[in-house]
Parts: sequence; C-alpha cells; structure tokens
Amino acid sequence: MNTLKIGFIGLGLIGGSIAKALKTSIPDLWITVYDTNQDTLDLAKKEGIADETVSGINAAFLDCRYIFLCAPVANNDKNLIMLEKFLSPSCTLTDVGSVKTGIHKQMEALGMSGQFIGGHPMAGSERFGYVNSKARLLENAYYILTPTDDVPSKRLEDYRKLVISMGAIPLILDYKQHDYVTAAISHLPHIIASSLVHLVRESDSEDGTMKMIAAGGFKDITRIASSSPDMWQQICLTNTDNILRLLDHYIESLNGLKEKLTARDEATLYDFFHQARLYRDSFIEASSGPIKKSYSITVDIADKTGALASIATMLAQNGISIKNIGIAHNREAQEGALRIEFYGEDAAKIAADILQSKGYPIYKKK
Repeated sequence: MNTLKIGFIGLGLIGGSIAKALKTSIPDLWITVYDTNQDTLDLAKKEGIADETVSGINAAFLDCRYIFLCAPVANNDKNLIMLEKFLSPSCTLTDVGSVKTGIHKQMEALGMSGQFIGGHPMAGSERFGYVNSKARLLENAYYILTPTDDVPSKRLEDYRKLVISMGAIPLILDYKQHDYVTAAISHLPHIIASSLVHLVRESDSEDGTMKMIAAGGFKDITRIASSSPDMWQQICLTNTDNILRLLDHYIESLNGLKEKLTARDEATLYDFFHQARLYRDSFIEASSGPIKKSYSITVDIADKTGALASIATMLAQNGISIKNIGIAHNREAQEGALRIEFYGEDAAKIAADILQSKGYPIYKKK
C-alpha cells in the first residue's frame, strides 16, 4: 500500500481535528506539520498525529498529496509565497477558513487555481487550539468545498472522498455563495452574541445581579461569544461586505419589531415567535439540516453530591456510552436537572428504560 502524505501548515482546533480524523480512518498515512507554536508540535508528535514536525515551510512538503492551510487567514500571503516552490503539480492545496473570497483571489494571482480547492468544515467550538481538537468534531458535519473553475473533476472527486473518510459530509458551493451563506448562519450570529454580552455587561448593576442569575437561555444564545477574538476579528475584516449587508437587514427587522412591540400588536408578536419556532424546529428534525438532531433525555434528580456519578456508573455498567452530560442548576424550560446526550436514538431509549426502572423520572427531548 502506498503511503498517503499530507501536510498541515498550522495545527489549531480545526486542523488538529482534521489530522486526527484522517489518522483514525487511513491506516497508511504520513502527516507533516509546521506550526509556529512549539508546544503544539510537541503535543502532536507525542500523540502520534504528526509523523514529522518542521520549523519552517521547506522541502518536507514536496511529496505531499494534500496540504491543508490552517494558519490564521492573515498569514496566508506569506505562507503561500514560501510554499510555492515546494508545491508539486500533483498536490492538492486546500484551506479551512470560513471566508473564501480572499484565498481564491490569492490562488488566482499566484497561478495556483488549478490545484486549489477551498474547504470549510462547518464544525467548531468556543474553545480553540490544537489541545482542544478531536476527531469526532467533524463527524456528520457539513464540509463545504469551493473548487476553482480550473480544478480537474478527478482532483475534486478524490478530495471529496478524503472528506468523507473524515466522517464529514462534503457540499460543493461557489465561493461567493459560501461567503454570503456563512455570513448569515455563522458570522452575524457571533456578532449578535457578543453584542448581547456587551449589553448585559453595560446594563448590569454594580453588584452584578444580571451576571449572577444569567440562566440557560442567555448562556445558550451567547455561548459562541467565548470564541477566539483573533479569529473573529479576521473574519469580520475579510467578509465585511456580506456581514454589513445582512446586518442592515437585521437592523431593519429589529426596528420593525420595535414598532410592533411599541404598538402592543398581539397578532404580529405571536406570529414572530411562532414562525421562528417552526423554522428552527425544522432544522432540528431534518437530519441534513444545519442543526444536528440530538438524542438526549432529562432526568429529575436531586442536585447533591454523588447523584450524577450514580447515574453515569449505572449506564456504563449497561454498556451505554454518554456523549455529553451536565447539571442545570435551574429548571428553566425543562423538567429535571440532569441532561444526558447520547450518540444514537437506540442508546437514548435504552438509557431511559434503565433509569425509569430504577425510579428516576425521565423527560425525553421533544
């Protein structure tokens, strides 16, 4: 079997997760990594993800079949200039950035369009850095591909198969369409989440009452405000026109809602929340939608020492794997204080039956 050689320039949360997913699925794989952070290189080597780490972009990348550009977008210019002389004609060059227009224009200017396929895994976390990467991050996530017009169909198909091997779902889009779509479903929401955090910070009392009692709803809607400020600064500076266009629409809709709220327009206010609920629920129920369906139950337990451990142990003894578990210290919009998420519907059902047989009240997620 021929060894597949893949290079990574930058190895953060997304690059690390891609590397780990590929290492899991491809037996004969050699990964070469360059990163400016020596701790990252050392950890990737220690974990067996990086077979070779290098201190710069050099001839180590010559034999790579694929090279992933995973460094911050602001570094792409200099990295590409250094990489150009070490890029073999058979190598497919790709990136993982959430904005595509800039990188496509760079590839065209450098004459690399024929071997570039833009990539954007629609997966992430408010945490960042290689230390938080994991192979499962890409599982069942859309992985958008933005090939140039000059890319041969065989090269695109080979890369599409590589994405599938990561456990992700490839979706081919024009790069301009990609930037508008991601501005709507990713970039603007991050701005809104951060602005809500600022609103509470600026409106809170001196004793921090708002911060102290902020509950599930506020935490859910602002979770992404904990993401890397460096990354989101760059996104805002590189997808500015699309974000501004959608931000204008959003401000218009808020002003319209403000008028209806001022007028105490009962019918419009009800319809506003009703239609939003229907549309978002359609995301959750569609297995291919942007919000993946989760398999979870809520258990009514006393919030005391040992309660969580008892349930986790009971499920483990019955061979049930838990994807995520957490205690809600308020019971807002749910019955029960413990939410358990599983990897599949069957596991959730079996877990519910086991816990109910032991007298635990169970509430299945609707």
